[in-house]
Amino acid sequence: MSLRSKALALVEVLLRVPPLFVVDEFLKISLGLPVSTGEEVSVLSNVTDDHVDISDAEAIYYDANFYNAFFFIFLKFLVCCLGCMSALCIFVLCTKHLIIVYLYLMSLGIVFISYWTNVSAIKQIQALTLSAVSTQPSASILEDILNLNLKNLLDLDGPGILVIQNFAIQFTLSVIFRNVHLGPRHQTVQKLLPITFMAPSFLAMLPVPPHLLHHSPVFSALLPLCLVKYVLWSSAYDVIQVIYAGYQHGRLFVSNFGLSALVETEWIRLNIPCVLRVFWVLRVAEHAMLLLMENYDEDSDEGLKVSTLLAVQSVASMAKSLLVTGCETITAVLGMTSVISFFCHYIGSFFQWILLTDEEEDKSIGTVSAILFYILALQTGLTTLNPEKRFVRLCRNFCLLFTALLHFLHNIVNPMLMSLSASHNPSTHRHVRALGVCAFLITFPISLLVYLWSQHTISTWLLAVSAFSIEVIVKVIVSLMIYSLFLIDAYRSTFWEQLDDYVYYIRAFGNTIEFCFGIFLFFNGAWILLFESGGAIRAVMMCIHAYFNIWCEARAGWSVFMKRRTAVNKINSLREASVQQLDRLDDVCAICYQEMHSAKITRCNHFFHGVCLRKWLYVQDRCPLCHDILYKIDNDPTKDNNSEASNEDNSNQNIILDDEDPDLLLGEGVR
Repeated sequence: MSLRSKALALVEVLLRVPPLFVVDEFLKISLGLPVSTGEEVSVLSNVTDDHVDISDAEAIYYDANFYNAFFFIFLKFLVCCLGCMSALCIFVLCTKHLIIVYLYLMSLGIVFISYWTNVSAIKQIQALTLSAVSTQPSASILEDILNLNLKNLLDLDGPGILVIQNFAIQFTLSVIFRNVHLGPRHQTVQKLLPITFMAPSFLAMLPVPPHLLHHSPVFSALLPLCLVKYVLWSSAYDVIQVIYAGYQHGRLFVSNFGLSALVETEWIRLNIPCVLRVFWVLRVAEHAMLLLMENYDEDSDEGLKVSTLLAVQSVASMAKSLLVTGCETITAVLGMTSVISFFCHYIGSFFQWILLTDEEEDKSIGTVSAILFYILALQTGLTTLNPEKRFVRLCRNFCLLFTALLHFLHNIVNPMLMSLSASHNPSTHRHVRALGVCAFLITFPISLLVYLWSQHTISTWLLAVSAFSIEVIVKVIVSLMIYSLFLIDAYRSTFWEQLDDYVYYIRAFGNTIEFCFGIFLFFNGAWILLFESGGAIRAVMMCIHAYFNIWCEARAGWSVFMKRRTAVNKINSLREASVQQLDRLDDVCAICYQEMHSAKITRCNHFFHGVCLRKWLYVQDRCPLCHDILYKIDNDPTKDNNSEASNEDNSNQNIILDDEDPDLLLGEGVR
């Protein structure tokens, strides 16, 4: 991507940030709804306790006040909702329409800035002129100009310098307005705009009546305000057309490709993660500047007596304040979620660089981490807590997120370990890197648990973090044990038939531990839901956890167990090959291509390793070579003798085929 493309992408992101600030401001005031406090509740309880003593006239008065307050709150809520909807509509506009909206808002803002600047300047000029006239009755700005009295004109406390400043400000505003307004650009109108902007300054130099000078800012704003209103009314039909075209496009897209495709397309078009990150960074930077200004004022009042310890404490308190205010609204939480996703993405990329892999797992780490943090924020009611409790809850959510991140890192290193051990990879540095990551995944959770249990008392949150940490330790140990077994098998010269059983038992142990922790976390969450902090989101997440992490895992584990037990029973029903039969066959297993020191003989008289055949039976119940049923047993001995004779011929033919082209048998098995 070229530098110009990057600059344009950055500008487009910045253009979409202001609507988020508008929505954030509305959310700061809770959309105009009153926030309940303990004082309000006590007042309400007093009213309900003493309502029998209120007279009819007082009751009518209270009812009128209640309805007036209710109407005012409802009106404020409606205005806030309309403001949020308007800001979101502006947010999803295409870049062309977004620029038009900003140009219109800029021209409208220039008109109001010009008006209030003129009002402020005229008031100060009149006050200074009156004071000058009281001392010198013939003094005026026009007279000073005609007499070239530069001393009075450039006096910092006189009215002349104010007129010059207002001239410069109004001229600058008029030039900007001429270039950004969307009204008709007739030559006469364009020439009149600077004059109208600077008209109050011209009148301030003349000996005009005070009441005329007082109302001059209103008359100077008439022409630009008329242009702005003309643009508003003339563009109303175009605005309705744009909204309707957007609705038609969305409806057609959903009918053709589905709602998820529309959301994904708009997510990419609007570059929402980047916009949220920029919004959150600017929001935190604004708050940091305010804190620095407050601290600077306090330091200037107290003098330079701040020690290093106090400076460190000030930085720590500032960081705490920034974190607390950085998640006080839903939009702020979304921005923080995007920033966390950004960091988690690069953490995944760093570990992938260590492991020398190029998979896409790091992208999923960023996405899943963002989803997990946002769900935790909603589940714990982060935005509704007071600042102190919010900071504590935020730190706890970060701990839970870190432990979940360890699970994601294990999902990266586990396939790496299996591939290194199963492929007999001689690259030592890749083994060392993978084992180093495993050592980190063991030592870090242990250190975290030691610190947390030494600094905090037992609680449901601490139990949840401990369960997640122990679970990741168990998963890493299971991966290392299987990795060790595969390495041992790689250096063996003979086929290790018990390897599959050992791997199954180790994985079964790890899955059982994970299942037990899943049940424990379910009961831990149920305790929180019933006795600590309930909520619909927590209840929904518990149902999801119970279904996917408990019920589905139990059903999958039981299915694997039953398939394995059925396969073992089927294998046990087959004959064991003798040493003489194996010597006469002098061939490898058609499934794994390893020598056979022991084998099972199928009904169709084919020889396979018992372990290989058991794995095959997980998939289907037919022979890999001839597709005959493996475990069917007939009671007719004559039929058995005839089938054995025919199968003996088939076996000889298969042996010949094996000697000539082993891949052909594998191809038949695949077919």
